Amino acid sequence: MSDEGVEYEDGDINTIAATGDDVDTDVDDDTDGDGGDGSRGALSQSVLEYVAKAIVDDPDSVEVDADEGRRGVELSLHVASDDMGKVIGKRGRVAQAIRSVVRAAGAAEGVETNVDIVD
Repeated sequence: MSDEGVEYEDGDINTIAATGDDVDTDVDDDTDGDGGDGSRGALSQSVLEYVAKAIVDDPDSVEVDADEGRRGVELSLHVASDDMGKVIGKRGRVAQAIRSVVRAAGAAEGVETNVDIVD
């Protein structure tokens, strides 16, 4: 298979990066584990907000509050009352899955994270 005669534009996934002064070699390496914006649990908070907005019918009503304590970060998830059942799920399985994913994101940051779903 040959690419002869095929023209690629900048940003095309098939282009090969140039090796010159125009290449951005800066890497945003989050070595301090704080999620990038300086607050503990920022990654966990972002993950919780992303997952909740994907599940609910009214993503504009999703709000995540963070409270930092000695033992870690306590995240409070607020959703519209109509979406509460979707976030909790049958026998609390969706809520438990959300807590597990957010806890894993917190572990990646080195922060113990707990999620409370409030009305």
